[in-house]
Amino acid sequence: MRIARTYRWGGDSAWSLPLSVAQHSLTVLALRRQWATQPLPIEQQLKCLLHDGEEAFLSFDCITPLKGVLGQPFKDVCDRLMGAIEKRYALSAWEAEEYRVHKEADRIAAACEAVHVVGWQRHEVRDVLGITHSILDEDPLHRPSGYAPWEPWPANVAADLFMKELRQLTEARRG
Repeated sequence: MRIARTYRWGGDSAWSLPLSVAQHSLTVLALRRQWATQPLPIEQQLKCLLHDGEEAFLSFDCITPLKGVLGQPFKDVCDRLMGAIEKRYALSAWEAEEYRVHKEADRIAAACEAVHVVGWQRHEVRDVLGITHSILDEDPLHRPSGYAPWEPWPANVAADLFMKELRQLTEARRG
């Protein structure tokens, strides 16, 4: 499964393995579930899980500064790929407030990854990367046995857990 073999942070990692987009997506979903005051609607959970789905088709996670340099043609390709994913899973457009909360979770996940996975210092995340969001000490993910907090999982483990979550959500949505 390509999303488990597409790596965040250009594949950079302080661990023996890089962090996959699949594991990142599961982290964002875990944060959203933790913050919800009532059960998060299935469609919102699917949107969180699939929010970086186009990166699997691109085979890379483009860092934000590079997106600006690549310009509108790159954005158009990403938008078309996400449109195909949204169509496949019958996802509606984000509502403004749900998107705001989702992006908060996405940015907090990135800040945490920068420190706990890549090895940036907390002040560097703020001063160099310009990420001002909270950096959590506790990993929000339920980890498979044998893995440390924030440790990147092998691609097969990330793929299995991502697909398990995707199946559960799509089955729950069907009722």
